[in-house]
Amino acid sequence: MKKLKNEAQLVKKAIQVGESYAKNRGYAAFSAQTSANQKVESLYRLLVLDKLVVALPPDKEDLPGMKHKLAIWMDKMLPADHPLKEAS
Repeated sequence: MKKLKNEAQLVKKAIQVGESYAKNRGYAAFSAQTSANQKVESLYRLLVLDKLVVALPPDKEDLPGMKHKLAIWMDKMLPADHPLKEAS
């Protein structure tokens, strides 16, 4: 798995956008005690369920892989001129 440029920042942005997406889908907001890792897993599973992200194989499903998938999703969602957008 090739790491994206600005992957950590893309994951943070994906969590922000994903929380709004989940709330619009009718899910309750995350509590203040919810860890970032729990948010990543929940958002990854929601996006897979909605077919916005391709699921990892079950034996490769781990937190770094989920974060990478969220970063890829966010990279594709951002406009071309966004500062976090990876230069091709």
